[in-house]
Amino acid sequence: MLNKNKIIVTGGSGRFAQSLKLIRSKYNFIYPSKSRLNINNLKSIENYLKKQKPQSVLHLAGMSRPMISHEKNINKSINLNIIGTANLVNICSKLKIKLIYFSTSYVYPGTKGNYKEQDPVLPWNNYAWSKLGGECAVQMYKNSLILRVCMTEKPFIHKKAFTNVKLNFIFHEDLAKILVKILNKKGIINLGGPTETVYNFAKKYNSKVKKKINKKNISNNFPMNPFMNLSKLKKITKVSY
Repeated sequence: MLNKNKIIVTGGSGRFAQSLKLIRSKYNFIYPSKSRLNINNLKSIENYLKKQKPQSVLHLAGMSRPMISHEKNINKSINLNIIGTANLVNICSKLKIKLIYFSTSYVYPGTKGNYKEQDPVLPWNNYAWSKLGGECAVQMYKNSLILRVCMTEKPFIHKKAFTNVKLNFIFHEDLAKILVKILNKKGIINLGGPTETVYNFAKKYNSKVKKKINKKNISNNFPMNPFMNLSKLKKITKVSY
């Protein structure tokens, strides 16, 4: 029998996991090391999950920043973000364990903005393609939750911020508080903060941040309108923004 409220968290040494560890909730989060749970080893995954018998797996492990690394080292990106996620789906479906997957808001095209969960996706860089590749496997398993996340660490790390790009940045610690309210859901949920320009978000926490303009039609540039529609999240969590 699976242990109710026990959640195994992959990527426990990552930036977001450190914020999650500070949240008090009804859930018992377990953070195994890579040596105990290796997402690129099916036997390692199966042995660990059979022993722990969790209700869910929260999949945070993978390759993220810097995004250019996904252009320079596609093998590592594929192995961690696509194959590693598919391995987890493989074993979770076998053991009937729910899988909760952290994807990214960047799977949307970023052209028109206000993207809802059912809108078409079209990643604009290799990082987003790798996360969508993971999504494809998770979508095949109905006992799952896909979270398309737009988050960043505090303080805002960049010296410049776009004045003409709107998105849904939210700090890790604030997102963690929302996350525990939706872990029992299934399907796809957009997860982030209020829609605002990157500059307006950044200047609230760093008065020295400088303005930057995102120019259209430049190859490999940041998308102009990547912000999401968060109405589904608001309905579930009753958040006010």
